[in-house]
Amino acid sequence: MFLIIKWLTMTTAIIISAYLLGGVHITIWGAIWVALSLGIINVTLKPILLILTLPINILTLGLFTLIINASFIILLSTIIKGFEVENFWWAVLFSLTLSIISYFLNKIIQ
Repeated sequence: MFLIIKWLTMTTAIIISAYLLGGVHITIWGAIWVALSLGIINVTLKPILLILTLPINILTLGLFTLIINASFIILLSTIIKGFEVENFWWAVLFSLTLSIISYFLNKIIQ
C-alpha cells in the first residue's frame, strides 16, 4: 500500500510540474509510466552514477546531481510516448520543479 501511495504522489507531482512548465508536455498515462520508470531508475542506476560522479559532485557542491536527474528525464522523454521535453534546460527545470513539488506532497501525506 505504501508503494502505491508513493507512486500516486510522484505521478501527481509530475503532472503538476508539467502543468507549470511550458516546455514539458505529458499525458496522464505518460505521467504514470514516468513515475514508475523514475522510481526504478532512482533505485537502480542513480546510486551507481552518484558514486561514479562523486568527485564532480563534490566540486560543484552537489549541483551535478541536477544534471544527472535531467539526463534521466531526457532519456525517459525519448522512450515514453506521451511525455515530451523540449530541450535539456527544460529537463533541468522540470527536475528541479519535480523535486520541490514531490517534497511538499510527501510532507503533506506524512
